[in-house]
Amino acid sequence: MNHCSNEISRRILNLPAIRPCESVSFSTLLHSLTSLCHSICEYSSKTLFVNRTNARRSVRLVRNLLVFLEEIPIDKFSSFSSSVTLSLSELHFILQKVRFLLDDCARDDARLWMLMNSEIVSDEFRVLVRAMAVALEVLPLEELGVSHEIKELVQFLRYHALTLKFDVDAEDERVLKLVFLILGQFEDGVDPASRDLRRVLEHLGIESWSECNREIKFLESEISLEWQTEKKNHVGLLSSLMGFMIYCRSVMFAAVDKANNRPSDDDDAGRCEVIRSLNADDFRCPITLEYMTDPVVIATGHTYERSSILKWFRSGNPTCPKTGEKLSCTDLIPNSALKQLAKKFCSEYGIPFADSVRKTRDVTKTVVPGSLAAEQAVKLLAKFLVGQLVNCRNHEQGKAAYEIRLLTKTSIFNRSCLVDAGAIPPLLNLLFSNDPLMQENAVASLLYLSKFPGSRRIIVENGGLILILDVLKEGFKMEARQHAAGTLFYLSSVEEYRMLIGEIPEVIPALMDLLRDGAERGKKNALVTIFGLLLSPDNHRRFLAAGLVPLLVNLFGSLEREDLRTDSLAVLATLAERPDGTVAILSAGALPMIIEVLGSSNSLAARESCVSVLLALCNQRGADVVPVLAKNPSLMGRLYSQITEGTSRASKKASSLIKILHNFNEQSSYGYSNPAPTRERFIHVW
Repeated sequence: MNHCSNEISRRILNLPAIRPCESVSFSTLLHSLTSLCHSICEYSSKTLFVNRTNARRSVRLVRNLLVFLEEIPIDKFSSFSSSVTLSLSELHFILQKVRFLLDDCARDDARLWMLMNSEIVSDEFRVLVRAMAVALEVLPLEELGVSHEIKELVQFLRYHALTLKFDVDAEDERVLKLVFLILGQFEDGVDPASRDLRRVLEHLGIESWSECNREIKFLESEISLEWQTEKKNHVGLLSSLMGFMIYCRSVMFAAVDKANNRPSDDDDAGRCEVIRSLNADDFRCPITLEYMTDPVVIATGHTYERSSILKWFRSGNPTCPKTGEKLSCTDLIPNSALKQLAKKFCSEYGIPFADSVRKTRDVTKTVVPGSLAAEQAVKLLAKFLVGQLVNCRNHEQGKAAYEIRLLTKTSIFNRSCLVDAGAIPPLLNLLFSNDPLMQENAVASLLYLSKFPGSRRIIVENGGLILILDVLKEGFKMEARQHAAGTLFYLSSVEEYRMLIGEIPEVIPALMDLLRDGAERGKKNALVTIFGLLLSPDNHRRFLAAGLVPLLVNLFGSLEREDLRTDSLAVLATLAERPDGTVAILSAGALPMIIEVLGSSNSLAARESCVSVLLALCNQRGADVVPVLAKNPSLMGRLYSQITEGTSRASKKASSLIKILHNFNEQSSYGYSNPAPTRERFIHVW
């Protein structure tokens, strides 16, 4: 891309210039100014997709300004007055903004948004260039000792900076009107003409599927940022533009050139290597020891999870928990860099990263489209893609399946449109395909569609259970098999279908094969599907007979991902709620493993699952389990920490287990042997 690393923290069309400090030396200021001008002049050779005329005029002015700056004799800087430094400092401040603005004009993922803001951009260029003229006007040239020709050059710059016109490019304006015309057609439920779409894309220089997809990714990120603002002024327009680009991506490009849209394997390997070299403890909150999702820095420079440190302050502790130092202020500063690293780290190791700040917003924006144009564009596109699945063959079908996969991945509204358009039956037919990629895209689409409640009945009534099971058992790619397992999980959320799935003899062996041999994502999907099926009591017996407990115990030590270990414990906790499950768990020698995890794990979720298993085992076979637990002196401390740190559900379970152990110890002190604990029944709620 043609934008630099500051884009990570700088939102587009935001120009966060910083004024040089008052004590800056003249030589340093002049050197920084010339360097800044050189970087601006480089934009003359870069591709500018919109606002070309205004950008090039600004670059030409800066190029002439550079000639002047390079003629200033540095060896005389000690004799210059403060007014010279102030004028050059103001120029430095202005040129920073010019560079930011040019950077936005040259971005290759924000072309449409920059076109829509053409008037704002041209006004910004005008304001900045006029400000340059003012800064040059008050600059005392006599003190600088430059030649007469350079003085005339400065006069020329002042005049042109004040008289140059910065209007919206005529062609930009024509295409801008065409975009609004197309958005109006979308609102009316009318498919726009291909020639109009092509004219917009050609003007923006968008020539491939990957370039169009980059625009969509940018608009998606801008919508997320806009949702965080108080007024959310641009959500509607951004949503309309994203609907426009998604429609173009699917309809206007015959091929998916994903290779050009992804970093190289070497880049991926290097990035993963850096992430793996990081220390996991650096991402844990010192208070809760959980991974931080909203890290903030306090006055001592130490970082904590926002909710944890706020709870600490509200309890009357105006100190740093780590150092004990009393704080003069309790202001919190977001640690954005650590948050990005934590996200990447959790993604690499499969650790859930629940961004609580965005959860409600993200759900809302995926259920309801941001604008009428976006809503109608997706509905029109859904009909088009289903038509491609039904009426076309081979390549066109494959691309349609891939586009549906992308549409269904993040948006609940998109799923509802595709279900209404009749996408499920033709997607099920594609599961028969001999093309591994087409089969994978079809089953992945069905996975995302199965998250939409209205789709599950359609899948089952069209024979989807058997077809998805076939992919689970014999899918061409491991990815297809894991998507099939995930689809069964969502289908199992319906009690009737949960029983139907459990009654199919091949399902349980296929899930256990995926759990044993699959990749990490496959193991994850197998575990959650098994957990869903266990909500039906009849399936307990089937899984126990198939040897699920020994498999889980044998696999547990080799599971590196924390979430997989937690899911395995959750499955054991569910099995332990029945007598035959308790016998299987104790026979497999799982008790020492569970005690060890409870004592060593930093994950609250994993510790809660351990407590759930132990409590269920005590309720079912207390005489065999309670004495073993009572001999572990560190166990009680972990249980009390669950009461103070865990959820209300975890706290109740920990309290019940503590009561059982206290009763045992009291009875033992009176000489009773192997007393059975009071039997209490707990319903496991996930």
